[in-house]
Amino acid sequence: MLTCPTLSTIPGIRHGFFPRTGGKSTGLYTSLNCGFGSGDNLATVTENRGIVARSLGTTGESLCTAYQIHSPTVVTLTAPWAQKNAPEADALVTATPGIAIGILTADCVPILFVDPAAKIIGAAHAGWKGAYGGVIENTLAGMEALGATRSHITAAIGPAIEQKSYEVGPEFRDRLVAENIENDRFFIPSLLENHHMFDLKGYVKEKLMAARLGTVNVLANDTCSEEDSFFSFRRATLRQEPVYGRQVSAIILE
Repeated sequence: MLTCPTLSTIPGIRHGFFPRTGGKSTGLYTSLNCGFGSGDNLATVTENRGIVARSLGTTGESLCTAYQIHSPTVVTLTAPWAQKNAPEADALVTATPGIAIGILTADCVPILFVDPAAKIIGAAHAGWKGAYGGVIENTLAGMEALGATRSHITAAIGPAIEQKSYEVGPEFRDRLVAENIENDRFFIPSLLENHHMFDLKGYVKEKLMAARLGTVNVLANDTCSEEDSFFSFRRATLRQEPVYGRQVSAIILE
């Protein structure tokens, strides 16, 4: 698993941004596919999630992910849930030790949060829709409701699609520039007329910096181009592959 150096120095938590390697799935799902909604064999996905959980020092039953819908919805956990009861949400927060909260991605940005003083953690799924719609701000509000202090929070952006791999049409750019004219800096022209390459990580990082957090870290990995290491919705779409796996990023209070 990959880790954020800053998060790794904080006592009392474990975390990881897990690549696609080291699991039991086969074919297009090879090998650490953790997405129950991916179409992969459910027993195999359960086994893969157990591998992740054990890496974090817990059990598969304690690894909680939501049914992600690219929303700004945040859920607060006080106890683990069975996956069949997972709510629709795109961010999770908790102050309860022993619950691993996770985010599934295949190009979108996973963000892990911790307030080390208050012992409160969060995890958010920030695709462009979620980031545009407020999932970052809502995650921070959810942590504050549990007692976190924004200036004490460290956030880590995990592996996601990089600008070099993310081409978008003119209507996409127009929407974000209409939100804030300064968002134009996250776009550079592509080879296709009226199309641009979008810096999703930069856009997410700017949202985090604007929230005045204590520290914001960014891992440099590109999920689309690093095929051996990560699943990618964009890559699967370009290749007309019918399915794709999901990697998980997770954090737990000891």
